[in-house]
Amino acid sequence: MRSTFARTLLQKVMVPVAWNCAQASALAAAKAIGGEGNVLYRGMVAIPPGLSLSTAAIPAREIRKLLRQLSGSEHAPRWAEVYVSHHPWLEVLKAVEHEKPDLLILEWPSQFEALRTTIDEALSQPPCDILVVNSHFAQHPPRKILVPMRGGPYAELALRIALSLQRTLGSEITTLHMRPPEAEVEYDVAFQGLKRVLRHLPEIKQEEIITDAPADVIQEFSRHFDLVVLGASARATGDSIAIGPVAARIMKDSRHGVMVVKTQRTPFFGPQSEELGQAAISVLVDKWFAENTFHASEFDDLSYLLRLKREQGLTISLALPALNEEKTVGHVVSTLKEALVSKVPLVDEIVLMDSNSSDRTREIARQLGIPVYIHQEVLPQYGARPGKGEALWKSLYCTRGDLLIWIDTDIVNIHPRFVYGLIGPLLLRPDICFVKGYYKRPLKVGARIQATGGGRVTELVARPLLNLFYPELSGVIQPLSGEYGGRRSALERLPFFSGYGVEIGLLIDIFKEFGLSSIAQVDLQERIHHNQPLEALSKMSFAIIQAVIRKVEDRFGQNILESVNKSMKLIRSEQKHFSLEVEEIAERERPPMSRLPEYQQLWQ
Repeated sequence: MRSTFARTLLQKVMVPVAWNCAQASALAAAKAIGGEGNVLYRGMVAIPPGLSLSTAAIPAREIRKLLRQLSGSEHAPRWAEVYVSHHPWLEVLKAVEHEKPDLLILEWPSQFEALRTTIDEALSQPPCDILVVNSHFAQHPPRKILVPMRGGPYAELALRIALSLQRTLGSEITTLHMRPPEAEVEYDVAFQGLKRVLRHLPEIKQEEIITDAPADVIQEFSRHFDLVVLGASARATGDSIAIGPVAARIMKDSRHGVMVVKTQRTPFFGPQSEELGQAAISVLVDKWFAENTFHASEFDDLSYLLRLKREQGLTISLALPALNEEKTVGHVVSTLKEALVSKVPLVDEIVLMDSNSSDRTREIARQLGIPVYIHQEVLPQYGARPGKGEALWKSLYCTRGDLLIWIDTDIVNIHPRFVYGLIGPLLLRPDICFVKGYYKRPLKVGARIQATGGGRVTELVARPLLNLFYPELSGVIQPLSGEYGGRRSALERLPFFSGYGVEIGLLIDIFKEFGLSSIAQVDLQERIHHNQPLEALSKMSFAIIQAVIRKVEDRFGQNILESVNKSMKLIRSEQKHFSLEVEEIAERERPPMSRLPEYQQLWQ
């Protein structure tokens, strides 16, 4: 399976390549952290003051040759430039300002000498996030990484670096949380964000110790590790202001690899440390985004997917929710059936879950030879509720596949990728149990189609609410997309909102029950469909807000919705005046399907 679209936690890493300088550790660290294709090299040649810069012709030629080797090309890439200067550190600063890398990597002490700067000068006012690595890193690729943490502002970057190394080198990570005997408030508060992140990273071992001698503790612990990644000091403490006394001692005395990091952000203490701690959640989100974001084209080899399916002994169901979609349902069904059932038997069953359409939707589907269910008539003993969520919930009862995929039937540009793109991660990764699609959504305005503009409720309601209450899910690009699916073993354990809240409700519950790593998202490229009018989007937003509040109630044990209004006053514009029309929009939930005795009997 191709990994063309693999992402890293740091998308652009810069490393200066200095002439006549030992820098193997800086180059190795850049490759390990940035991965292939994400490292930006800048050649630097220092000429002593008083000598003409023209004397650097031969060194510059040698550096260009090295850059070609590093880039894996006989011709140096356009961006592999060489700078000749009496003050090479100033050239590094200019390159950083122009390229805006995520991280600048420097090797201590050799590169600082070659670039005519000091570690304090480089770290006192960092032009971007900086990593300083010692010369031992290249000698011993790290199998075990120690990340000491005292809750300071640079612990987030240290953890991000360690996770990047784990991703490329397969290293084991252990965090060491150190706090003074009488912990200062800012350390405790700032560490809460990292503590929340670590809860979702079970692969990381955690140690905690109370100490007023952090350097001694790190020195002792580091004997059992190949690499220590720690933050520089966040405060001025006399000598070694920029790097801090603890980091300076570890960097100087250690016989193993050491990395010291410092962010460009100005550190804050006191009340603002809480904001700093909460910002650490971005480490978790970025890691998830890099590892669990896919592209549909990674799974276009259907024969490979079929082999994975058979090796795992899985069956796959496709359920198509519909309401008055006679214009598109035939093309959707015939396209998917031809490609995924007739040509390659990847999908074992396709069913239409109709919401009592008044047009020819059901007739067209039956003519194409797929089972049709009217969701209001399924499990009638539990009542019939309107809404797409009700149809999805009852599709669990009407299908038999181990994997269940849902695709809307109003897609104008339907393509098999909408299905195999979602199936792929579930077959590739047994730990993934829920997959969301995302795509560009052109907005049709009259006879014209705008390239962007779709997904208005997503950007104005859903994603702000997730960022506010469930920041771990802030990397999900389109939480309301109608193309998604998962493992029956997970879906049958979840409650379903009956209406518009079903997508965001399932996403939150999957996260709560199975963790962030169980969720994946896939780029399905572009989706063209009939956009809804503003009034319908307003009602959708009202229901989605209710759904999120309900989940927040469950999380914090508070009862909010019982005492709030569930009717919405819609504004009607008539010829000469406005009027109000009241509509009841109460988002209700169905219990997990696995609790129904009728469902249990099916699977006995």
